Amino acid sequence: MRSLLLQLLAAFFEIAGCFAFWAWLRLGKSVLWTLPGLLSLVLFALVLTRIDSAAAGRVFAAYGGVYIAASLVWLWAVERQVPDRWDLTGAAICLVGAAIILLGPRATAG
Repeated sequence: MRSLLLQLLAAFFEIAGCFAFWAWLRLGKSVLWTLPGLLSLVLFALVLTRIDSAAAGRVFAAYGGVYIAASLVWLWAVERQVPDRWDLTGAAICLVGAAIILLGPRATAG
């Protein structure tokens, strides 16, 4: 449960940070939008490293599914665009993949 909460928090920070740059470069907002964007991206990296795992790559891979789903929540909540059935189907597939990566049995060395 802690891992999922940290992944959701990391996703929020990453999406918010990237959106700040999107707003500056694509929506014509002030370059000052990059300041909270940079802070948000630093917080993203710090939070992601708090997820308990022996392998960073496994955390990053599983996080990808959470990021995709969280991005669609952002699309709906911030950008006011409703995800369509293809968005939701793709996110569901990614979340299943993330669960397999996180919860799959691991061979033990021995």
